[in-house]
Parts: sequence; structure tokens; C-alpha cells
Amino acid sequence: MIDLDTDSAMQREMMKLFEIKDSCLHIFPRFPEVKKYFIKLEEKMIHNIMKDSKLEAGGSKTHNLKSLSLNLNNISESDLNLTGTNSRIQIEAPQLLPQNKSFIPEIWLPVDALQHIPQEKRLVGLVSYMENTQFKFNQENISSMVVRIELLGGHRLHNLKTPIKMIFRGLEVGNIDNHSQLLCNYFDVEDTCWRTNGCETYNVTDDNRTDITCICNHTTPFAVLLMREPIAKIHWEILSYISYIGCGLSAFFTALSLVIYVFGRSHKMDYSISIHVSLSGALFLLNTTFLLTEWGATVEPDWVCVFVAALMHYSLLCCFTWMAIEALHLYLLLIKVYNTYYKHYLLKLSLAGWGIPAVIVGISLGVKDFKQFYGVTHMTMSDTNQTNSICWITDDSFFYSLNLLYFTLIFVFNSGILVAVASSICKMKQVFRSRSRLGAEGEGGKTWRDPQRLSESCRGGLTVLGLTCLMGTTWGLAFMGSGYVNLPILYLFCILNSTQGFFIFLWICLSAKKQRKREMEERLSSTPVKNTTLKSD
Repeated sequence: MIDLDTDSAMQREMMKLFEIKDSCLHIFPRFPEVKKYFIKLEEKMIHNIMKDSKLEAGGSKTHNLKSLSLNLNNISESDLNLTGTNSRIQIEAPQLLPQNKSFIPEIWLPVDALQHIPQEKRLVGLVSYMENTQFKFNQENISSMVVRIELLGGHRLHNLKTPIKMIFRGLEVGNIDNHSQLLCNYFDVEDTCWRTNGCETYNVTDDNRTDITCICNHTTPFAVLLMREPIAKIHWEILSYISYIGCGLSAFFTALSLVIYVFGRSHKMDYSISIHVSLSGALFLLNTTFLLTEWGATVEPDWVCVFVAALMHYSLLCCFTWMAIEALHLYLLLIKVYNTYYKHYLLKLSLAGWGIPAVIVGISLGVKDFKQFYGVTHMTMSDTNQTNSICWITDDSFFYSLNLLYFTLIFVFNSGILVAVASSICKMKQVFRSRSRLGAEGEGGKTWRDPQRLSESCRGGLTVLGLTCLMGTTWGLAFMGSGYVNLPILYLFCILNSTQGFFIFLWICLSAKKQRKREMEERLSSTPVKNTTLKSD
């Protein structure tokens, strides 16, 4: 074996390419297009180095470059002189870490596939990478060295009868939970994502370390990734049907709520109904946007998917915000009884309900030069190795840190309001009972107001309690069921999420009915007064 330094022009160009990458660390991780172009340019340079390497049959060379090492092997006929239909020949990958030889995987290539390649083109290149930042597009947890297999002229081995065999030894498994697993993956250069299609994984674990055997039927960059346990096909299909049918029904009922509000509203309509309808509008926007997530991932240009993902995030935050406004309105109505008149009250609530989420999403979109938070995300079905692309938040840490914090603050706020309302209801009950026992006839005007206010407090408390339980429980389950592993939580989330629009629609109808009944009673009570006045004249 000959160890060559950077003596050729192509090797110097490769070194320069990695120097550019290392000098632009503030740009390289943030722009997927730059990474994709880098990978393709690197692949082209590797093929040029292979083309310039003049090796005799059976010869080999090692090119030690910055951040990677390339082993070239010209496979001779004598090397392939093996027997057996499933026979393979072992090819040594280049060693980047001499102190840890077990880090380099053992690789066997199928003899029958190599025999179909002419001798002059039977040059195999194995690349070992010191780092893997260029292969990370969606915060993948790459647990092994990335190794790629290249053939002269860009020739690919695919649909192999005798698959390629790789063994990654001594991988750490101490931090793996019950819902994660080590899986063999290949890197799809065109779609810039890791996939498991055509690869099977076998592992043997001993003392928190495991040996992973990868059996793959094609040649590409390979690695072992620590992945969440994906959802099976049957559950995927059932949950998809529940989600789409449920969101469609929820969108229908929320739209119906808006129509009833627009055509049935009056000047005396209670603010509570307007707030209920605003929450219903946020749900309508969320459900309709959800129905577009898969479509947006297939549309060009890319900004369409970014727009759909950002709009869905905005509508989700609007739902949380209007849920908090429901509790705030109840507090002002039932707890802070005096001095509750606010000029342009509904306008101010609307600015908060629709404006705060807009500011959050606007800032998230504004930092796209630093980090792109919205775009295409990929989900995998375990027993089919198929991926499903949707438009959503691409950064898991951003999703959970922002949304979970926002949801928690609103849930705690609503819980505090509910405690205050419950305490107020208990106090009013005690006052009402004490007055009833004393028989305070002289305060009849006040005693009849106490049960009315008590009834309004109970109804308002039940409203916020119902909305908090309905939406709070639903989205709490969404955060609890992170990943696609807890099937009962996922099914419960999909079912509850499907009923939100329907229950809010029923509540709006009941509120509107009570409003009309109240207006009718006011008109009837005012009629005798007018008749008496006419008679006295």
C-alpha cells in the first residue's frame, strides 16, 4: 500500500474545498443549499482523484486528505476467484483514528456484482469521514463514522442479489431509551436526507456497546443513526384517516360557527360569543392549514412549503392565545366586577390574539439567514421504510422549546383563573346561603342578583374549564407523545383534536340561543312599561 500526500492538483482542490467549509462555519450549517452543493462537488472531486489514479490490477492507494481519507483498490480477477453464490470480498476502509481501529467498519462487497465490471473499470474507492456535518440536514443523530463506497466513473451497484455487508463495531448504546434504536441508513444525495430503504439492520449488544451489521443492496454513503422508533404502516394509515377526516369535520363546524356569527350577530351580542368565535376561527385556520401540509411538501418553489409551515405554526399559537383570552375575559367579567369597562375592548383582545403569534412567527421567519425553522420534514414508517414529507418546523429543539413554553405558560395562567373563579363561586354560595337563612326581604334587589351572578360564574367557569380541558389536554398529549412511539396517546390526540371544532360549535350555538332568549325577555319586560305610559297619558 502506498500512502500519498496531497501531491496532485485534484487533491489540492479537495483540501481547498474543506478549508473553505471550515472558514465559513457561520454560513455552512445554516444553508442546506450550500451543503447540497458541497456534497456534489466533493463527490465529483473524489471521482476525479479516482480517474487520475493509475493503479495496476490488485494495487491500492491511500489518499489522506483533510477531514476524510480515501482508499483506492483495483480489484483483480484473482481477488474475485472465490466460490459460492453468496461470496463476498472484504475491502479495507481507510483508518482515520489509529488509536481506535474498531471505529472503522468492516466492509464486504459482493463478488458476483464486481465480476460484471470490466477489469479496467474495476476500481473501488472507500471514503472515511472524520466529521459528518455536511450530512446533517435535520439534526440527525449519526452514531457511527460515515463511510461511502464509490466506483470509477460514478458507476453504482444497486438491486444487488448478494448485498453489501458492513459491520460497525463497539457503538455506544448507554443513552438509548426504549423508544429509540440504532438503524443502518444511507444518504440520498438528491433529496439530501437519510433513508433506510434497501438496508437491513442486525445488532448484538454487550455491556452497553453493540455491533451493528448492515446488509444493503446498493452503494452510497452509509452510517448508523440513532432514530426514534417509527410508526408502523397500519397505525400510520389509521391515524392519517382519523386526522384528515377529523380535521375536515372540525374545519366544517368552525366555518359554520363563523357563518352563524356573521349572519346572526346583533349590536347587543355578548363579548363572550365574539371571543368563542375568534377561537373557532383560529381552529378553522389550523385545521385547513393542516390539510395542506402534505401537498405543500410536493410543490415548487420551496417558499410554498415554508409559507404553509409558518401559517400552521401561527394558527397553533393563535389557538393557545385565544384560549388564554377566554380565561382573561372570565376574570374581568366575574372576579374584577367593578371598573371593567375598557374602550375598544374587543379590538384590543383581537390585537393580542392575532398579533402576538404573528410577532413570534415573524421573528422566526426573519432569522432565516441564521437558521431556517420552517420547511419540509420527513417521517418514516417502520415496516415499509417509506418516508412521508410534510411542511412543518424542521428544528425539534425550536419546536419544543418555544411551543412547549408558550403552552405551559397559558395552561398555568388558565389554571390560576379557574382556581380564582372556583374560590369566588364558593364565597358567593356561602353569602347566598347565609342571606337565605336570615330571610333578608329588604334586600330583595340584591338577593336575586346573587343567584344570577352565581349562575353566570358557574357557567363561565365551566366554559373555560371545558375549553382548557379540551384544548389543553389535546395539545398536552401532543407534547407528551413526542415521536411516533406511544400509540394510545397518538390515537387519543387525533380523536380529541377532531372534536374541538364540533364542541366549540355547540357552545357557540348554545350561547347564541341564550343571547336571543335574553333579548326576548328584555323586550317582553319593557312592553308593559310602554303600555302603562300610554294609558296614563
